[in-house]
Amino acid sequence: MSILPDDAVFADFRKQCLATDNWVNKYDSNGMQVWVEVPAKKVKNAPKIHKIKCKMTIKDVSAATMYDVLHDSRYRKDWDPTMLESFDIARLSANADVGYYSWLCPKPVKNRDVVSLRSWQVMDDEYIIVNFSVKHPKYPPRKDLVRAISILTGYFIKPTGPDSCTFIYLSQADPKGSLPKVVVNTATQVLAPRVMKCVHKAGQNYPEWKQKNSPDQKPWLYPEQNTLPMMDPAELSIQRADSLENVNERSKVEGPDSEDSS
Repeated sequence: MSILPDDAVFADFRKQCLATDNWVNKYDSNGMQVWVEVPAKKVKNAPKIHKIKCKMTIKDVSAATMYDVLHDSRYRKDWDPTMLESFDIARLSANADVGYYSWLCPKPVKNRDVVSLRSWQVMDDEYIIVNFSVKHPKYPPRKDLVRAISILTGYFIKPTGPDSCTFIYLSQADPKGSLPKVVVNTATQVLAPRVMKCVHKAGQNYPEWKQKNSPDQKPWLYPEQNTLPMMDPAELSIQRADSLENVNERSKVEGPDSEDSS
């Protein structure tokens, strides 16, 4: 079986984004809602990290622009204050790639990084992006960062008008390390609206920025523009959270030597 998401994966992700059954509302203010999933039945060995969903009603930015913002890695340097490093590694297909992202965490928590497979689909003016963590042979965990895990993370964007949209972020991610899961779940509910507001502002400023920065270059819409090297998806495997050791957050770091603890 291919590691690449198929139509069923996108359909299921869309269904989760629009579902209300088994989701509890934790926050609702100024066009922003945060929901946490409460599974209908207990599943053995289910992740202890909650699945969270953040929904934002955007009245001044089009769905197409918000979709471009999420894809444009050059622009991310301008709007993402927590980013340490971000780059695309390789193409896997016309609508999938693998990439690296690391980010700052508040002290004494160690900074995190993730290697993820990202895939996207545009149908009937609805935009979907999904990603999950993978093992890449050339990008193992590093000693100076904690390797986090995206079990499933993504976005669903639906137009509500020519310059308005519904923007939904859904995520189940494990930051690993020695953070208690209850702390992770609580912090995520608080941080998600802040991140969404930041992305919204990025959407407001994107058209002006893009006009000055390769306005015709959008390889996520035009695959023929993509200059990334091709990679066989079979070289990747899904990164499981339980195959990574829990790192002591307060441990002293000797240096950025690569070490695969998976």
